[in-house]
Amino acid sequence: MSTRLVILGLLRQRPLYGYEIKSIIEDHMADWTNIAFGSIYFALGKLSEEGFIEKIAIEQTGNRPSRSIYQLTKSGEKEFLRLLNQVWREFERQFFPFDIGLFFIHALKEDEIIGRLNDRISQLEIANQYLNDHQREQVGKEEVPTIASAIFDHSRVHMQAEIEWLRDLLGKVKSGIYPGSKSE
Repeated sequence: MSTRLVILGLLRQRPLYGYEIKSIIEDHMADWTNIAFGSIYFALGKLSEEGFIEKIAIEQTGNRPSRSIYQLTKSGEKEFLRLLNQVWREFERQFFPFDIGLFFIHALKEDEIIGRLNDRISQLEIANQYLNDHQREQVGKEEVPTIASAIFDHSRVHMQAEIEWLRDLLGKVKSGIYPGSKSE
């Protein structure tokens, strides 16, 4: 659903071709959405087939491949608003694959657990620093809406909570609080 919502939302602003949509997503949305390149073109085809968008032109420059320019239709506007309202109404509980690994923590030696927890904390700290730097870079750009700050903050708050939780977990593993932390 998020791929469809993003494409329809971007096409609400102006007609675009697929590569422009991909570039906007990669340049401005990649920190908080994981829309794959291939899914963009698949979604464009489906949205066109369903009448939510339409090709308004096909351009070709030199030897480069031709590109189709799409625009939103009236039914596409309604679909965008339906999907947008659905996102605002739905609560989706998050499940973390890491928790499965945590459930089987007893299968690892204490030094492995400590090493893996330290690695995970380091990875999140690096990602958090990247997010901070990227926010400073993005927020000043004219094409980036001011609400992007809130989106970056949302991601950062989650990441910081994860880092704090991991540090707490690491401390509890080191002190032997969790009975499954020692290998059997």
